[in-house]
Amino acid sequence: MNYKVLINKDNQVTKQILNQIKLVTTKNAFDESILIEKKTYQMYLKLREFLSHQGIEIGIDSAYRSIKQQENIMEEAKYLYGEDAANQYVAPVNYSEHHIGLSLDLTLKINNRYLESNQELFANIQIFEQIHQYLKDYGFILRYPKDKEKITGYSYEPWHIRYVGVHTANIIFNKNLSLEEYHQKYNVSGVLIVNKPKGMTSKDVDLAISRKFDTKKVGHTGTLDPLASGVLIVLLNKATKISQNIMSNDKEYIATVKIGLETDTLDITGKVIHSCKQWKKIDLEKVLTSFKKTYLQEVPNYSAVKVKGKKLYQYARENITIELPKKEVTIKEIELLEQKEDTFKFRCLVSKGTYIRSLIRDIGKSIDIPMTMQDLVRTQEAGFSIENSYTLEEIEKDHYEIISIEKALDYRIISVNNELAAKIKNGMMIKNIYHVQDRVFFKYHNKILAIYEVAENKDQLKSYKNFV
Repeated sequence: MNYKVLINKDNQVTKQILNQIKLVTTKNAFDESILIEKKTYQMYLKLREFLSHQGIEIGIDSAYRSIKQQENIMEEAKYLYGEDAANQYVAPVNYSEHHIGLSLDLTLKINNRYLESNQELFANIQIFEQIHQYLKDYGFILRYPKDKEKITGYSYEPWHIRYVGVHTANIIFNKNLSLEEYHQKYNVSGVLIVNKPKGMTSKDVDLAISRKFDTKKVGHTGTLDPLASGVLIVLLNKATKISQNIMSNDKEYIATVKIGLETDTLDITGKVIHSCKQWKKIDLEKVLTSFKKTYLQEVPNYSAVKVKGKKLYQYARENITIELPKKEVTIKEIELLEQKEDTFKFRCLVSKGTYIRSLIRDIGKSIDIPMTMQDLVRTQEAGFSIENSYTLEEIEKDHYEIISIEKALDYRIISVNNELAAKIKNGMMIKNIYHVQDRVFFKYHNKILAIYEVAENKDQLKSYKNFV
């Protein structure tokens, strides 16, 4: 269940959301049978128990409402207050959060009686304000806060709370956000270009970004070893679906090489297996130029490439010798940048799947001099440059830009009408009336629905990636 799901006038309740809900039956404060989402109810009971120790007695007035119940509430509000007022203060049927069972209307027990009217509840506003400071500890937020009416679209309701999970609730409380503001700031899909520091794994970076944006849907393309730094493309939420499209692109590196050493890991962190203190004079520019080619590269034994279902580094750690696979790679550009007595630095532009550690080993083998990678900086991947990347410190301070999925892939964008949008949402084949040659984005009301591509029958388009 997506406990952070946003339901409002711009985001209707969908069948997909309703199908995820597990409701339980209980009694409200007035001994009426009600339904409530299971986890929400469990956390409500913990909140109620805690508040009772603070001398505050709460109960549930209402929770889940069926579509019919919501329709009746709307009709009653129109009769009592007029249509304009009803539309302002009562959620239309398809936009009511009560349909998802994550929202509760609380009541207070005062003088052994649960309060029934809004007038009575507002008369005890100071008690609700005391309750509000504890909500986050149990995963609840005040759904319609004071001074956020223009954002939420509804008036301040101190008794209307919503379960979103403890971590999310703390973010919303500490930053004084409405759920709408939270989604605008945190529920984002796109590409973030991170300048990975040395000493961290790529997964460590994912974890840091996951915490920052409060989402588990985080991934990266082109893993960098802990020794390496530079461009790491991190994908957020729906953008994780386009990882293969970005991974297929070229990468640029600046590598520093230690001459006279070769290690088992092919970098300076490994165990030395070959060394020499003297070597013949090297025409490095000529040697490097000879590697501007396509060739079969043997992958490092310390790598995540799988052989017979097992990663190579697992064989290496167990001292099991295994034939290392080879992959075709292309070194598109390579140039010497700096040369010293026992080190040199070079820049290269390479195809997907190229191991720079292996390239350095191969350069050394070609002239019979052991070499190992001392440092590595990825300066570019898939057209994204290190000059436009952000450190983790900058990201934590909200200094970053998230690149949209459309901009990251740069396919043609076509806006569609309601009828075609329905077909695209369901992944149906559609006619290629747009003369698409490869792939295309389809958008509806300025939101990405899917990427479609040309089918075998060039007159048809088929779904490639669905973002609904």
